Order: sequence, then C-alpha cells, then structure tokens
Amino acid sequence: MFTVNYHTHTARCKHASGTDRDYVQFAADHGFKTLGFADHSPQCFPGDYYSNFRMLREETEGYFSSLLALKEEFKDRIDIKIGFEAEYYPAIFRDLLNFLEPYPCDYMILGQHFLNNEYDHPQTPARGSVEYIYAYVDQVCEAMRTGYFTYLAHPDLPWCDDYSPEYFKAMEKLIACSMETKVPLEINCLGIHGSRNYPYRPFWKLVGEMSAPVVVGLDAHDQYAFTLTGVFEEAQRIIDDYNLIYTEPVLRPLHTK
Repeated sequence: MFTVNYHTHTARCKHASGTDRDYVQFAADHGFKTLGFADHSPQCFPGDYYSNFRMLREETEGYFSSLLALKEEFKDRIDIKIGFEAEYYPAIFRDLLNFLEPYPCDYMILGQHFLNNEYDHPQTPARGSVEYIYAYVDQVCEAMRTGYFTYLAHPDLPWCDDYSPEYFKAMEKLIACSMETKVPLEINCLGIHGSRNYPYRPFWKLVGEMSAPVVVGLDAHDQYAFTLTGVFEEAQRIIDDYNLIYTEPVLRPLHTK
C-alpha cells in the first residue's frame, strides 16, 4: 500500500476540513512515511479580484509556521514536506514566485483548474469542446516547461461529451511533454472516491502505451482520506491494468531556483 502522499490540503482553502494536526496524526497512524502538504496556493491577483477556493496571502505565514512546528514534533514518526498546489497563470506567475521566495517551499504541484488567468475571462477545462482541451494542454505544457512543478495533478480533469480522436491527440501532446520535462502525472484518489470523471481509464491506457511516469495523490481534503484503503486499491489496479511506471516524485524546492 502507498505510504507517501504529496497532495494534502488544509482548511485554509475554504473547502477542506480538519486541523493541520488532524492530518498529520491520521497519516502517521495509518502508516504514511511522508506527508506533503500542498494547499491551494495564494495568488497575486490584480485589482480587487477575490478567489474563494485558495488560501489568502496573509495566511501563508501561518501555514508555514504551523506545519514547521508539526514537522519538528512528529519528526520521529513521519517526514513532513510543505508545498502548494498552484495553477499556472502566465501573467502573474513571476509575482507568485517572488511572493513565495522568503518561505521554505519544498515543492509545487500543478493543478490547472482554470485557463487563462482565472480573473481575466476565465474558462474552466472541466467540461468543454476539444478546443478547450487543446488550450488546457498548451497551458499545462507551458507550465511544465518552467521547471518549477514537481508533478501534474489530475491531468485527466478536462472532459468532453464525446471523447473524440482529437481528445486523445491532444492528450498525447500532454503526455509527451510530461516525459520531456520529467514531470509525472498523478492518478488522483479524490476522483476515485468522489466518482468523478477522472481517473479516466482510456487516458491512463494511453499513458501506459507511451510509458510516462505516474504518481498517486490522495488529494486529501480531510483527515479521513488516509483511511480510504479502497481508493488505493483502485489506484493500484489502474497501475497494474495499464503497466504504468509508478514513481515517487523528485521534489523541486523553490528556494533552490
């Protein structure tokens, strides 16, 4: 069973529950050896735009101080890493990096929920035309090539009513970029637990055929995610069914850039 998870949220994102300690305690009690926190990152939005599904910039200090204290307290039981799940918004990405520079950020995972820059005519790739899928792939590939992201969360998040050959052609481009940049693709356990449109098995069949590396992420939004053994079993079945290359991600600390 998996003992490493780098995709853990906190209540600061406004759609997760439980205390930081709850997550650490449950993970340690259920055999996890490494626990990475990757809450939805703050962003440096222009003007008065407000995002209701991520931590605020003024919460960043408390995020690190809380988790660093728990890292020290639980050091003999579990290794805690501190990072973020971040969208790549080209116009403000450098602002985000500058904002995070003072903090000991171990890694960022790429979780692209919106196209463009969210605040500027946003488009969600969760369901749309093939053109939206291509736009998602282009933005994600640009992000992976920056060298800042450790892995790509839920790469199969976008979906179409009709999974046409064009969908798979676009995803071939995404998978090839993953291999080129050595940014693994995540089998997302929240999608399994929530019976979402992902993990989309035909996508993972293509990943297996192209031999791209994969990781497994809990995408934990409460401490009980660490008890859901069934999602790990399904993730393992996907790996086995398509001969996927499972790997543990190589972290890319921001302060070494």
